[in-house]
Amino acid sequence: MSRESGILMPVFSLASKFGIGCFSREAYDFVDFLEKSYQGFWQILPIGPTGFGNSPYQPISAFAGNPYFISPEKLIEEGLLTWDDINGIDFGSDQEKVDYGKLYENRPLILKKAYENFLKKGDMKAFKEYRKTHEYWLEDYALYVSIKAAQDGKSWLDWPEDIRKRDPKALDKARGEFKDEIEFICFEQFKFDEQWKKLHKYALEHKVKIIGDLPFYVAMDSADSWSHPEVFQMDKDLVPKAVAGCPPDAFSKDGQLWGNPVYDWDYLKKNDYSWWVKRIERNYEWFDVIRIDHFHGFAEYYEVPYGDKDARGGKQMKGPGMDLFKALEKQLGKLNMIAEDLGTTTEENIKLLEDSGFPGMKVLQYGFTSWDSIYVNHRHTRNSVVYTGTHDNTPTFAWVQEISDGERDFTRRYINSLHTNYGALVWDIIREAYRSVADLCIVPLVDYLCKGKEARINTPGTADGNWMWRLLPNYLSEDLARSIRLMAETYSRIPAAPPKNESEEESEE
Repeated sequence: MSRESGILMPVFSLASKFGIGCFSREAYDFVDFLEKSYQGFWQILPIGPTGFGNSPYQPISAFAGNPYFISPEKLIEEGLLTWDDINGIDFGSDQEKVDYGKLYENRPLILKKAYENFLKKGDMKAFKEYRKTHEYWLEDYALYVSIKAAQDGKSWLDWPEDIRKRDPKALDKARGEFKDEIEFICFEQFKFDEQWKKLHKYALEHKVKIIGDLPFYVAMDSADSWSHPEVFQMDKDLVPKAVAGCPPDAFSKDGQLWGNPVYDWDYLKKNDYSWWVKRIERNYEWFDVIRIDHFHGFAEYYEVPYGDKDARGGKQMKGPGMDLFKALEKQLGKLNMIAEDLGTTTEENIKLLEDSGFPGMKVLQYGFTSWDSIYVNHRHTRNSVVYTGTHDNTPTFAWVQEISDGERDFTRRYINSLHTNYGALVWDIIREAYRSVADLCIVPLVDYLCKGKEARINTPGTADGNWMWRLLPNYLSEDLARSIRLMAETYSRIPAAPPKNESEEESEE
């Protein structure tokens, strides 16, 4: 990895006219902003379809895309919608917050209208080819979503026995009953991929690579656990044997019960990790680099018996380790990955990271506590990625106000900052990230904007108020691009063939 920098910005946080960030003009404008700022990477959060709670880290499919990200504007350009189809639809009243309730009610109406027009004049040949190419996951996903809607949103664990256990006759009957709905859901995925790939191509043409985010687990109520129960620890009646969690510690005497299905690594190993190979292959259709969430889980993970009320009865289990990554590399070639290795470190975790060769993460907010912290700048290594904070952190502007006076003094002393103004201090912290020896520097857009707690993306351990912050169109100013560009130039984090700014072009003339 060459010495570069990038910006962390979720797709849902982009500005748009449609209630949530999507693949509309504003996404292309953001790529232009990255190019002007000499940023070589755009890091996003997972882009899979979400369920209850709207967390991108609890996807209902490991292979599908989130239909909320389909741009109505692009469908209008394609002739599948008109502005009259959209005018008057309520996407929510707050431009800086996603209203998921409004989206749930109204987004499908627009997409169904586009689908009706597509049936009359769309490229059916390309649609059929898409369905054939993605048959492995697409048909089961569409059937799962259709049945779930018919079952009033119930988890597949509570569906009628024959459907829950995937009786062939029951599945054939459901495919016939929900034929139109299945085709519509396949159409959503067709348009999602079509629009995303055009945006991705545009980004690459403008020297911007995409860092995607891969959740370690899938949701218990997901198309994957229903259609491929053999991949997970299920008994013969397809009842989960165990779920994921976190052991008790000083912060939680009962531990944490996450509830995700845990993988049957023995089965996966016997089958050359084929499900994981397909999953990673699918993600490389979307991204240039993959950030693997919860990388420690590949070394060891914590499982809790299904039905337990807390995590105290769980046990630590050994993960697949390098065996999985060797299998992936053998079948897919070189893996461009970033390991999310934050949190408690063990010898097993450290060894897996070293053996994999993947860069780990260094978050400065965790470093400004003591000289011995592994996250402070003088402990960084080249093969790593430095962040001011992540989507799980308080925006740095709020963080510098919330920490103790002692921690704030330590931070100022460490980065040699004389500023008492919080905004100026944030920019000094950003400068410290750029100054790091780490090959890649990623800064959340909210930190460049000096946004406060209102712009926090996620607060771990809470269910409400997350995944909602949105950008206003006027935030991406020329002055901001110029300031970021200067930082990239100063600390030699310039992507290949950077664009010329206007003053350079004028001087050449």
